[in-house]
Amino acid sequence: MKLYTHPVSTACRPVMQFLADNNVACEMEVVDILKGQHYEPAYSAKNPNRLVPMLEDGDFRLTESAAILRYLAEKIGSPAYPKDLKQRAKVNEAMDWFNSNFYKDWGYGLVYPQLFPHHKRPDDKAHSGTIAWGQDKSKVWLQVLNDHWLGGGKQYLVGNEITIADYLGSAIMSIGELIHCDLSKYPNVQRWIGNVKKQPNYEKVNEVFNGFAASTKGKAWQTV
Repeated sequence: MKLYTHPVSTACRPVMQFLADNNVACEMEVVDILKGQHYEPAYSAKNPNRLVPMLEDGDFRLTESAAILRYLAEKIGSPAYPKDLKQRAKVNEAMDWFNSNFYKDWGYGLVYPQLFPHHKRPDDKAHSGTIAWGQDKSKVWLQVLNDHWLGGGKQYLVGNEITIADYLGSAIMSIGELIHCDLSKYPNVQRWIGNVKKQPNYEKVNEVFNGFAASTKGKAWQTV
């Protein structure tokens, strides 16, 4: 297998960590998204989305981080994607919640418009309004995450064992570190993130990302 990836990418890091934590043999090919390599003909011919990650398993290609995680977990029979119908449905629900609800406001409303020029809105009023909206909505989602998904002393999103939902969700959460959000109002979220960071390959997989986060310290950010 081969994974086309980038070490800073929010979508790539959970797949890279799952592969590492489960000792799955997979060639890593870095697509330098910071230099626009994902737009070059050689890559875009394989993945018209022009995004990472992309998994190749023989002549089979798969895009989308959540789909890749499900495929890999199923392929190796990982308990991180339970066989029980209802348990698996809860994992799918959590992954969809992060992708459909949380990420939209947290990533594309609050974090990315402050970090990346191509996410900047065309005028200052629209730009500041987008960030304010993302900030307010993110607080709502964080409370839901804290009280509903992680309430009752659960160590992970759907119980006390890590699942692929935790790999995906924690990577999306981590982008708040780029603008140095304070999660002290959300103790269950802090506990959960701490649990994920204890996984054996977290630090190694996130080394480049952590360096990026360190480089943004001391700047003025709109945060939670």
